Amino acid sequence: MTDATASRALTAAASPPSAWAMRFMLFIAGMGGLLYGIDIGIIAGALPYLESTASLAWKLSTQQLGFIVAAVLLGSVLSSLFAGALADLIGRKAAMLLAGALFTLSIPVIALAEGYTPLLLGRLLQGISGGLIGVVVPLYLAECLGADNRGRGTAMFQLLLTIGLVVAALIGLYQARTVEAVAAAGSSAAAVFAAKDQAWRSIFWACLTPGLIFTLGSLLLNESPRWLVRQGRVAAARAALLRSRDAAQAELELREMQEAAPAAAAGTGMSASAQDPLLSRRYLLPFFLACLVLACTQATGINSILAYAVNILNQAGLPGAVANGADVAIKLLNALMTVVAVLLVDRKGRKFLLMLGSGGIMLSLLGAALLFQGAESGRRDGREAVQALVQNDALELRLDAALLQRLGVQPGAEGAQAGGAQQLTLSYAYGPFTNVQTRRSDEAGLPAIRISRADTVQADGVIGAFFRRLHLNPFADPAEAAGAPLRIEQALVGPVPSASHGWWVAACIFAFVAFFAVGPGVCVWLALSELMPTRIRSNGMSIALLINQFVSTVIAAVFLPTVGQHGYAAMFYFWAGCTLVYFLTAAFLLPETKGKTLEEIEAAFRR
Repeated sequence: MTDATASRALTAAASPPSAWAMRFMLFIAGMGGLLYGIDIGIIAGALPYLESTASLAWKLSTQQLGFIVAAVLLGSVLSSLFAGALADLIGRKAAMLLAGALFTLSIPVIALAEGYTPLLLGRLLQGISGGLIGVVVPLYLAECLGADNRGRGTAMFQLLLTIGLVVAALIGLYQARTVEAVAAAGSSAAAVFAAKDQAWRSIFWACLTPGLIFTLGSLLLNESPRWLVRQGRVAAARAALLRSRDAAQAELELREMQEAAPAAAAGTGMSASAQDPLLSRRYLLPFFLACLVLACTQATGINSILAYAVNILNQAGLPGAVANGADVAIKLLNALMTVVAVLLVDRKGRKFLLMLGSGGIMLSLLGAALLFQGAESGRRDGREAVQALVQNDALELRLDAALLQRLGVQPGAEGAQAGGAQQLTLSYAYGPFTNVQTRRSDEAGLPAIRISRADTVQADGVIGAFFRRLHLNPFADPAEAAGAPLRIEQALVGPVPSASHGWWVAACIFAFVAFFAVGPGVCVWLALSELMPTRIRSNGMSIALLINQFVSTVIAAVFLPTVGQHGYAAMFYFWAGCTLVYFLTAAFLLPETKGKTLEEIEAAFRR
């Protein structure tokens, strides 16, 4: 134990800090985690109704629906470009206030949307807010909390994030039951359509309250003492420390901050070390490790699994509201295991938990991949039979008994659910523009599969064209479909997996989420804030989170087209391979930072 560590322990025991100030700071910062979790999870409950209503009313393609899901992550990428610089310029507190305001604004934009453009714009605003929160809130907590409670305190961000996922899942479950009640009452197709349209709008409206709480609460927070010291505002930094620490402990920490940045603290300008660029040799290793850990965290597929949980479980064999209920259970388990991680992170350490978590994640993903591989291996491709039904480069068909017989499937085929339910996954293209549609024979009220070039060209929108000009839209330009014939690439038909198969897949996802919560869920934010030296922490965290969100955005954007073309097994195998890299990184490259101040961690890297 160093002299500084021993002195901190003695002064901390002398008189306890202000409990109210500490709890309020953790609550508001935790509300930022809640908003971040809502950003990720809210689309899971809303997506099935967007697919059923917006795709029909606005002619949205599967690619556009995937882009709506990924828009939050794309917005996070864009805001991560300037989040660190903004936090340095205006302060951590003001950046948090801005993030809350943007999230609050996004809710009415989405809930009142009447087309693809405002819906995508609102999701981008949510993503920009999430990118700011993901950088600034962990940065704020790391700089405001002491070494003895930084692990548990920063873990509160992840805990509230998981609670945000639970809240989003509960809202989705409530709306799913409402829609099913309308359908069970024998209502008309128009009434069911209206219920589904109201469901996804209500899901987003329910998120307005936490946004307002975070925004207003940020006004009452103290500024980060380390940011104040870098600005030469030592008196203000001392006052901020005294609100959550006793006088002796505050003076000790303030002296350590001033020693780490003496020139800035004295207000006489920046020292030579403070002018070192981000990629100086002294900063390269911690910066590289933080970026690698965050990229690997997203490469596990966590955001895509949470966002598409209901769809994944539907495809695995769980029907309707049962999949929504399992989604709620997944999010509850995530929250409960995060509580376990909060209790362990300052006892077992970051390195141990990351190794445990990444190893368990890899095994869980392999289990889900093997289950899907078994279910998908029984499908047959009726591409030629469907291509023969194309007339004038357009197609309209229903997944009825006549079509199934044409595709070579007999009623009550072995391996299907009760009633011989079958599922058709249709992949088609007009030139470079591709799309995927899926239908189940046991789903009542679904419209027929209708494909036409006019709908394809229409389903682009101003936002899509804008991002295509910036080379940020990963999808082909629908206008290029003009003149191209309709080509059926795949028409995979097979039995809907049984409910027991769906529960086995759900069990693998339960295990995945539990291991993620114990390991990467909590430790990734600590690794991000602890590994970065003070000089580069804000900009370094911004760039690392940019890489993190870029990986997540790409995975979310290509998820629906990939599983449509290659199946769910391929996606789960890919995530398992990435998680193996994660385990090796945690085992052989990552240092332990438990119980060390930020200044001690930085000094260790310098040595």
